[in-house]
Amino acid sequence: MKRIDQIGCPKCGREDAKEICYDCERWEQSDVYAGCLEKNVAVYAYNEFAKEIVAKWKYRGDFILIRAFAEAVQTTYHQHFCDVGADAVVIPLSGQRLLERGFNQSDAVIQLLGLDSHDFFTRRESEKQSKRGRRERMEAGNPFELMRGSSRPVLLVDDIYTTGVTVRHLAKLLKESGCPAVYSFTLFR
Repeated sequence: MKRIDQIGCPKCGREDAKEICYDCERWEQSDVYAGCLEKNVAVYAYNEFAKEIVAKWKYRGDFILIRAFAEAVQTTYHQHFCDVGADAVVIPLSGQRLLERGFNQSDAVIQLLGLDSHDFFTRRESEKQSKRGRRERMEAGNPFELMRGSSRPVLLVDDIYTTGVTVRHLAKLLKESGCPAVYSFTLFR
């Protein structure tokens, strides 16, 4: 596992950037998504070894693996978000995914942090993001609906930040409803 110790891009946490990365620059120039996400912080790089661990944990039901991440998750969270005081908002799985896996991976990360989760979203479509290529993810419409807004800052918690599409879809809905700031915390980037 490779810890992300040096954050390159201040928006998404991409390690190999020296400042705001090309992808985030494009997000910030977008009429639709500019300013919707304050920042994403991830604990680990999503390298080949991490992909194997995620496959065992998320898709093959080895749920106990999450405990191996506890100290790193808690340390990273406290380094970056102790002053935010945000609600931890789970990106929910459909009932079908919960039945498939037997657990919600976002809730697993939130439990490591000792936070309460709040369901703010429903999903209109059920195609897995992991089954889509980068281009398909970027061109897809927003599959989420906001059930309620928040007048407090929100921390979105998920397992993997890949293209940033999911967190920006959610952040956009929250910001449109009056949320003052949206942050993202992920296990992998």
